[in-house]
Amino acid sequence: MIYTIEGLENDHPVRDMLFNLLPAEVTERVDIIPEGTDALGVMVQQTGMEHCIRVCCTRGGKQVCTEKRAAITDDAVMTKRALTHGVKAAVFEAVTPFLEHMPEWGSLTGVRPAKFARGFLEQGYTPAQVAQVMTEQYHVSPARRALAIRSAGIALDCKNRLQPRDISIYIGIPFCPSRCSYCSFVSHSIEKAGKLMAEYLDTLCAEIAHTGTILQQAGLRIISIYIGGGTPTTLSAEQMDRLLATVQQSFDLHALEEFTVEAGRPDTITREKLLVLKQYGVDRISINPQSMNETVLEAIGRHHSAQDVLDRFHLAREIGFHAINMDTIAGLDCDTPESFANTMDTLIGLNPENITVHTLAAKRGADKHDRVQNAQKQEMVRQMLDIASRKLTAAGYAPYYLYRQKFMAGGFENVGWCKTGYECKYNIYMMEELQTIVSLGAGGVTKLLGADGRKIQRINNPKYPYEYNTALDKINAGKQAILEWAQSCTDEAVRD
Repeated sequence: MIYTIEGLENDHPVRDMLFNLLPAEVTERVDIIPEGTDALGVMVQQTGMEHCIRVCCTRGGKQVCTEKRAAITDDAVMTKRALTHGVKAAVFEAVTPFLEHMPEWGSLTGVRPAKFARGFLEQGYTPAQVAQVMTEQYHVSPARRALAIRSAGIALDCKNRLQPRDISIYIGIPFCPSRCSYCSFVSHSIEKAGKLMAEYLDTLCAEIAHTGTILQQAGLRIISIYIGGGTPTTLSAEQMDRLLATVQQSFDLHALEEFTVEAGRPDTITREKLLVLKQYGVDRISINPQSMNETVLEAIGRHHSAQDVLDRFHLAREIGFHAINMDTIAGLDCDTPESFANTMDTLIGLNPENITVHTLAAKRGADKHDRVQNAQKQEMVRQMLDIASRKLTAAGYAPYYLYRQKFMAGGFENVGWCKTGYECKYNIYMMEELQTIVSLGAGGVTKLLGADGRKIQRINNPKYPYEYNTALDKINAGKQAILEWAQSCTDEAVRD
């Protein structure tokens, strides 16, 4: 769809909402709309102390126009937010009459809907009042607003228990035994990049040691560690032992509450590796089938069987892991609602503490064909997610965190479900941006949360292993910003 804009400097709200509503279409801003062309026109005018927003959408010879008003105040930030919301709401109401299905998340965009809901709870709104806002102002469906509000309440409880110097650690292992067809993460198959792993581990251990010194100088408390990827168990048992020994030697872990390692791919899990994890106090792991359908596993390039998943799960239980997460994905090629239901029944039958239900997301930069294909899966994915919700709720699981991605099929979400008391705290801290997360390894983005709980300072590591392996001095120098940040937070606390 093409669109024009008058009176609005930044067209991001328009582009964002059009992508949300028309994910399969390529949008383009133009100066003049040719007569008889399907298009969107946006006009913003200032009248007194408010912005008047008028949006008209023309499709198939029909036209729908809407108007919204946004107050202008002395607070520039609030004025900008009101204008952005008004533009998005007007575009939403002008375009949705032409859609076959109303988007489940309504006009709410962004990756953190629970953080959005939590903002209202922190202002003193009741859950019922938050639900009313999400319904009346943002058109969010009952099921989706319930997910957001419940996750927001859990995040708020976690936030209230945090101490000022609490942080978490993320360590990235961007290698996998092979690359899955749906993967959009920065990860490399060992078939092509295995020769980088030894040097990568050398660099990573050096970064961990250096960062550990900085964290102790800054007086920070590590309360959770998450080792993800990629697939961390692509490392050998000996390499994993070296990594975890470095973590233990470099960091003060007296306050550690949770230690997660994504074992991930069943074809990388061995008894020796699990024993190493157990030896170093890892108390939560992931064993991720994605599907228990053999045809689906083959289609997505997984080099393991459904039986391998069962075998590795029982092995982990035998060794003594009492907090296990299992991932599945709705919308995979060759999957159906019926086979997805079988996957859910099988996983629930294993009784893991966490089951995370992802929605298939097209890779970043996906072409029009992939975006169209993803959009066409909307109804099937809706059925799959409804199946997961019903079955998990009946089995005693509850949602505890969620997030969205830009290229998700049907515009849905990823949801972490858990048994009571088994919420993964790191997932909540990270996704809800509740605390500082120090990230180590290739592609790591350290996020230093300001004393105001809103401003975030980022420290970026090189994205790819071959860049990371040659940049240790630069990486270590960048981590010095942690000391400066910690001192600024101390100064702010003194002023308060």
